[in-house]
Amino acid sequence: MRERIEVVQGDITQQQVDAIVNAANSSLLGGGGVDGAIHRAAGRQLFAECSMLGGCPTGHAKITRGYNLPAKYVIHAVGPRWSGGYFGEDELLASAYRTSLELAASHECQSIAFPAISTGIFRFPLERATRIAVGEVRQFLESHAAPETARFVCYNDETFAMYQRVMNETRA
Repeated sequence: MRERIEVVQGDITQQQVDAIVNAANSSLLGGGGVDGAIHRAAGRQLFAECSMLGGCPTGHAKITRGYNLPAKYVIHAVGPRWSGGYFGEDELLASAYRTSLELAASHECQSIAFPAISTGIFRFPLERATRIAVGEVRQFLESHAAPETARFVCYNDETFAMYQRVMNETRA
């Protein structure tokens, strides 16, 4: 299983994969952090397509073309804002990862790259979010042939170190 999951440090907009996941807000119309970077790199066509989707509820995801990105698709996953853990945040985050993987599989994506959903301006605690992300991706890949590989793309040293630690602790 470990060979199907990768952890890298870098820019998600530069990943050579079939689909990248956007840590989107519910409007799907861009924002800060990963969301803004993906929208800027993909170009105006991404905004135009997203504006036709009618938003997306927390815990779910929608798929668009990748336009100017190396990835064929962008999967816009809406993770929860952290509110102390009393409002189903764990399950909503897990659902955002599962829904993203289901969309990738249904669009025959062999590779997918994830950011650390909800850990930026949504303030989900990094270790807790990492454990959820790794657990959901691992569980999905164990029972599905596609995507063949999943990559966690970490933007900074702290996130990269956390993903490496959790992957090593939970090695299958």
